[in-house]
Amino acid sequence: MMTGLSFRSLALMLLIAFILWSSNFETCNARRGRHWRHSRTSSAASLSKKKGKNPSNGNHHYSPGGSKPKPPSQKAPASSPPPPIPEENIPSSPPPPPPQKVYNGGGHTAATSFNVLDFGAKGDGSTDDTQAFQASWAAACKVEASMIMVPSEYEFLVGPISFSGPYCQANIVFQLDGTIIAPTNSEAWGRGLLQWLEFTKLRGITIQGKGTIDGRGSVWWQDSQFDDPVDDEQKLIIPLNSTVEKNPPMPIRGELGRTMPSIKPTALRFYGSFNVTVTGITIQSSPQCHLKFDNCMGVLVHDISVSSPGDSPNTDGIHLQNSKDVLIHSTNLACGDDCISIQTGCSNVYIHNVNCGPGHGISIGSLGKDSSKACVSNITVRDVIMHNTMNGVRIKTWQGGSGSVQGVLFSNIQVSEVQLPIVIDQYYCDKSTCKNQTSSVALSGINYERIRGTYTVKPVHFACSDSLPCTDVTLTAIQLKPLQEGYHMYDPFCWQTFGELMTPTIPPIDCLQIGKPSSNRVQSDHDSC
Repeated sequence: MMTGLSFRSLALMLLIAFILWSSNFETCNARRGRHWRHSRTSSAASLSKKKGKNPSNGNHHYSPGGSKPKPPSQKAPASSPPPPIPEENIPSSPPPPPPQKVYNGGGHTAATSFNVLDFGAKGDGSTDDTQAFQASWAAACKVEASMIMVPSEYEFLVGPISFSGPYCQANIVFQLDGTIIAPTNSEAWGRGLLQWLEFTKLRGITIQGKGTIDGRGSVWWQDSQFDDPVDDEQKLIIPLNSTVEKNPPMPIRGELGRTMPSIKPTALRFYGSFNVTVTGITIQSSPQCHLKFDNCMGVLVHDISVSSPGDSPNTDGIHLQNSKDVLIHSTNLACGDDCISIQTGCSNVYIHNVNCGPGHGISIGSLGKDSSKACVSNITVRDVIMHNTMNGVRIKTWQGGSGSVQGVLFSNIQVSEVQLPIVIDQYYCDKSTCKNQTSSVALSGINYERIRGTYTVKPVHFACSDSLPCTDVTLTAIQLKPLQEGYHMYDPFCWQTFGELMTPTIPPIDCLQIGKPSSNRVQSDHDSC
């Protein structure tokens, strides 16, 4: 009896122990599951934050005791949430591409760039890329300190185009590293235009780079040669054999077999702009003037090259008109007319370290044409080398004009094989005949110092007005020696020119009248500037 009770008691105790052990096992499993679900919740919350969602919307509810989650309500979606994605593998949508940044100027200011190739330009030298250049300009115009990029190793055919303001943002940079060429068919020009590439009414416009602007002017130069005015100083240059070319070559035809228009364009022109910079580029073979500034204030030109044959008609290198505060330096100019031409309305012009030749020298004028009023003041030209040019430094005015030229310094000019190194001509006329007139542009305060080298025709030619002589003309350290070539040689010439010899000159310039004219006509208010 005792044995049976003991056995049943032992079995009961074993059953109770098993039940208690099972309960502890489930409790451990529940705790483990709670920890795992907590970790999953954290990942889901983190993912929700990535996507901008509220992590409490995951519908995960847990009892404090670690019991199983409640079944979802009938309104909840039938499918369960997808398994979590490790954070390091979460894909993110790509941001929009940022504007391309480049560094302009000295490499300090970031600028948004617009490459003409991105606007459809081909750069193959035959496709018309004018529209692509217009589109890139329209985009750059809206962004301050932006940059238009014309990449190297491309040749862009561009027709007449105007990059114009005045509503463009300031400080746009035109980065020219490739080549821009002009069309050579007459249809592209219509009846003729005054400019090819024009920048107008802009603030802080810069053209820079190592590229080239090629006007391909040979199709123009001989087409209208009989209509081109001839530099009047040609009358002073008489070959020893007195022969002239009687049978000029026939005009060159354009691509379509037609002669080009009689109105020939300037290659690059700036009009009505402030703080203009042109640097680094080459301008070549322009149909007419290469680089022109008209009604501009604050002009900087340096380290550029102009290249055209010496017999290309009216291809001035740099032309200034109605422009103030101009600095030109470290530049090479080879052309068929004036290397630099300074016209009416110019003041505070400083030119130095320039190489000129071939060409017609550096000139102020011509001024006063068609009885117009001309005002030029505060002009400095110094540290210039001239080789094989028609003139050196020259002032030329028409009879009948009014106004004045005053405050001019030509200093440290080295001439080599120059026909007429020093010229004042107040009887300038590029027509067949001009009538004598009494009124004139008044010239005063003209200073020449350290002008040295060789000449081939005449060292000095001063031809001033009878009614209004040149005054305060000074000559210092002038040393000009003849270089016998194929021209008649002449002594220095002076007419109605008054001033002072500050030092002895070579050759002696005895024709200069010392002091002031005794009967100098007083300028009227109409003449003054």
